[in-house]
Amino acid sequence: MPIVRFQAGDTVMGRWPGSNLYYEVKVLSYSAKSQLYTVIYKDGTELELKDADIKSMTGFRQGSGRSRSRSRSPARTRRSRSRSPARTPRRSSAHTAERRKDKLKDVLEVCLSPVTMPLVNNSNNEHEKKEENDRASKEVERVKEEGENQVSSRYNLRRRKDQGEEPTIEQKNAEPVVLLAAPQQTSKTIELEFGGRIGAFFLLLLLPVVVLALLILCGQKDSSLLSFPRMLPPLDSLWDWQVFGITLLWLLFQAVLFLLPIGKVVNGMPLKNGETLTYRINGFYALIISGVAVGTSVYNDVDLGYIHNHFLQFYTSALLISILLSIYLFVRSRWTTDDERAPAGNSGYVIYDFFMGRELNPRIKGFDIKFFCEMRPGLIGWLVINFAMLHTEMKLQNLDTPSSAMLLVNIFQLLWVADGLWHEEKLLTMMDIVYDGFGFMLAFGDLAWVPFTFTCQSYYLASHSSDLSVFWILSIILMNTVGYYIFRKANSQKFAFRRNPDDPTVSHLKTIPTATEKSLIASGLWGFVRHPNYLGDLLMALAWSLTCGFNHIIPYFYVIYLLVLLVHREARDEHQCRKKYSVAWDQYCKAVPYRVFPWIY
Repeated sequence: MPIVRFQAGDTVMGRWPGSNLYYEVKVLSYSAKSQLYTVIYKDGTELELKDADIKSMTGFRQGSGRSRSRSRSPARTRRSRSRSPARTPRRSSAHTAERRKDKLKDVLEVCLSPVTMPLVNNSNNEHEKKEENDRASKEVERVKEEGENQVSSRYNLRRRKDQGEEPTIEQKNAEPVVLLAAPQQTSKTIELEFGGRIGAFFLLLLLPVVVLALLILCGQKDSSLLSFPRMLPPLDSLWDWQVFGITLLWLLFQAVLFLLPIGKVVNGMPLKNGETLTYRINGFYALIISGVAVGTSVYNDVDLGYIHNHFLQFYTSALLISILLSIYLFVRSRWTTDDERAPAGNSGYVIYDFFMGRELNPRIKGFDIKFFCEMRPGLIGWLVINFAMLHTEMKLQNLDTPSSAMLLVNIFQLLWVADGLWHEEKLLTMMDIVYDGFGFMLAFGDLAWVPFTFTCQSYYLASHSSDLSVFWILSIILMNTVGYYIFRKANSQKFAFRRNPDDPTVSHLKTIPTATEKSLIASGLWGFVRHPNYLGDLLMALAWSLTCGFNHIIPYFYVIYLLVLLVHREARDEHQCRKKYSVAWDQYCKAVPYRVFPWIY
């Protein structure tokens, strides 16, 4: 039975989540089951804290009551410009712009004039006191930079709006206290995804086999699942060193384009240590140069049908490269610091961490491996494969012009990739970059899964001609247009709002404030469903698959896979947002009850 050090009604010092700042709080209750204290701050914010995050009042030296410091306790009067970390800043019509500008400064003022532990410095020497204050100021700066990214999942932030206001804890001169302790180590990943260790192991084996089976079926004249060959293809149809060399040259070519000093340089999202990485945005230029290179090759009678004839060999080459890259990333992650580790890939289980990726942003002298693989070789390679299948269809089907279905697939997917590379900067706010480590899951997904499963429609159409009526052509175009509008509009609103909530393009949207000083969009497309970008993506995927007709289910693999992927990703998003925004997320879910599909899910 754990020892309960504090009782309900005790006044103690509680550490604010993700920092070394201590504020005066009142103990409300203790849960023996969770072994957490429920405490309340002066502004009414409630937290569940561990015993280690609570100190008795006797262990701290309070600041002088006559001090004229600009620092304030979390519940001081509204004339104070400071706010506690959980307060939502009040806006004045006359000073809104000024307060937005001084937002970071105001947050810092909460931390000024720190009161340190008595054991830090007992000397009365003025010089030693000055050094102590300098160290405390530097610690405060570090805490400010860490921001909300280090709020641990062991805290449950919530306000009691429906139970009335709690009585204010009286103390006029309470000051925030900085505990000068050793830096905290990054905790190991506890919440395992994708079925944990067993799930990750089976995905490692299953995913490459699924892609191989898909390609075998798409390449057959009879693409029925029942006609899957009982014998594995011969080894020479799966491997060719010349194909492997061409694949390596393609990666090298895209890497050279990635390093070109063209395009703007932007900052990514803040890391958990407060730092930001810089990225050069030149993906659209790489797409144009790649298109010119492919066009020049065709003009010089290079046979793109070689890609179709050696498609399985290109896949196994990409698979081998992704495995080798994953091994390299896993080995080098042993020498990374805790700040460089991914939140989801630090479990200590070899197979799981190999699958998820232990390092968040692996770089080689400024060359960001994850950012390069996410958008360049796989996506641009996707378009090259589509174009090769278009030429192959004309040759195999004896057509003077490509079929309407093949043209629609090539045009739709070209627009999708070009749009993604044009808005490449927006990738920096996505879960893949911000949260997921770079391991086998992303390496295989970027280099093998994307270019060889997203092309299943064009690969299928190369051997199975599909004649579409005018009605189906117009219906498919309309579906893809609606899906693209929802997808692009939703992503643009989200990106603009994250960058600047007062941007004129999003300032009219209704929002729900959160305790993290951020807000959730609750109107427009984001008030229709919680993930409208997923809805738009699925509509486009369905339009692409409909071009192949209804003879076989194989061309619909992409839309089925995307449905499973996005529903699973939505669940991951939901879990992370509930931990981060707590009560505000519950309010948003009540305001927007449907997750992806309106009136269905």
